[in-house]
Amino acid sequence: MLGIDKTRMITADEAMPGRDTALEIADRHVVLGTPLKGPWPDGFDVLYVGMGCFWGAERIFWQTEGVYATAVGYMGGWTPNPTYIETCTAQTGHAEAVMVVYDPSAVSLDTLLGRFWENHDPTTLHRQGGDIGTQYRSAIFTTTPAQAAAAQASRERYQSALTDKGFGTITTQIAPAEDAGDGVFYYAEDYHQGYLQKNPGGYCNHGFCQASYVGA
Repeated sequence: MLGIDKTRMITADEAMPGRDTALEIADRHVVLGTPLKGPWPDGFDVLYVGMGCFWGAERIFWQTEGVYATAVGYMGGWTPNPTYIETCTAQTGHAEAVMVVYDPSAVSLDTLLGRFWENHDPTTLHRQGGDIGTQYRSAIFTTTPAQAAAAQASRERYQSALTDKGFGTITTQIAPAEDAGDGVFYYAEDYHQGYLQKNPGGYCNHGFCQASYVGA
C-alpha cells in the first residue's frame, strides 16, 4: 500500500473485493440495551453520519435524548463487508459512519444535525485533525426526502455561521443512503461498537465547536 494517496476517492472498479459474510457483532447496544440491527419501533427514523473517527461520534449520539440506538460501521463505498484494516487503506471507498436510530417525537432532526455540525470540522476535506484519508470524510447519508432537504438546509445555515466566524467552506458529502457507494451500511467489528464505553480513556477527537448551530 506504499505510495497510495488516501485522500483520493477511489472508483468502484478500484475497490477491494471484500467478502460475502458480515462481521459478527453483539445483539444489543452496550449502553442503551437496544437492538443493534433492529427491527426498529414503528415511526422511528434512521440517519447515517460521518464525522471522522466513529468512536467519539457514536458517543455523542447515544448520549442524546430521543436516540434509540446507535452503531458504527462503514458506508459510502463499494467493498462488501469491509474490515477496519481494509477501510483504513482508503481502498474500499467507505467512510467511518454512525447509524443513528431516533424517535422523531422525542428528538428533532434539527437537534441531531446540530450535534453533527458542532462536534467536528466539516471544512477539512477527507480528514479530521491528524486523521487523514477518505474514511474520515464528513458525510450525511439520508433515508427520506425530508431528511435530505433538512440536511441541505442545515448545511447552508451552518455555512453562514462558519463564514461569520472566519472559517472556510463546508466539504460535507450529503447524499441519499441508497446512492452512497453501494448503498449499504456495513457494521464494523464488535470491538468498535460502543468503543468509548468499553474503553473510557480511548481516543476521541470530537466535542469542539467552531461556531454555534443553534444560534446560526
